[in-house]
Amino acid sequence: MELLKVEDLVNIAEYETHRKNFRQEIMDLKKQRRISVGEFVTLVFENRQTMKFQVQEMMRAERIVELQRIEEEIDTYNQLIPGKNQLKATLFIEVTEQELIKPTLNRFQGIDRGGTTFLAIGDELVEAEYEGGRSSEIKLSAVHYVTFQLSLAQISKIRNFKIPASIKISHPSAKYIYESLINEDLRHQLANDLSR
Repeated sequence: MELLKVEDLVNIAEYETHRKNFRQEIMDLKKQRRISVGEFVTLVFENRQTMKFQVQEMMRAERIVELQRIEEEIDTYNQLIPGKNQLKATLFIEVTEQELIKPTLNRFQGIDRGGTTFLAIGDELVEAEYEGGRSSEIKLSAVHYVTFQLSLAQISKIRNFKIPASIKISHPSAKYIYESLINEDLRHQLANDLSR
């Protein structure tokens, strides 16, 4: 998938004029690219459009107009755009009740250390690679970035809608073992991502 460049963005004044429509378009897109796995975990699969929105929103919020700072934002968010044979997602541990945030995050300690998060395609499991630096021995972030690196055979299976695909979370120490089938809208999105 092609990475973002400065020329792909508009200045903050121009962005403000069409932000409402662009924001709604991206919210609708993110709904298609979202999957909930159990009570607390949601993944949103990222692509070039979702990252363009993030950069534009950062430029707007931080009033970024200097070319160097814009390029720094682009470099940061380009890391979340899938590369060749990859799917990338933002994984959220979502807790709405304030008093449950800390105990829930403590419960999920270790989710990012491997062997917990998978893309299941038929009988194959593709393990998620978590971006480092999002947790320590005593604290876990509620937001993680994961990458699924696929083989060509696995990509063919993703494109074959007769083969079931799902996201599995298996974190026994958290007593959190769930699997959610990838619906047709998301499946189309992922197949499209893998053809770029």
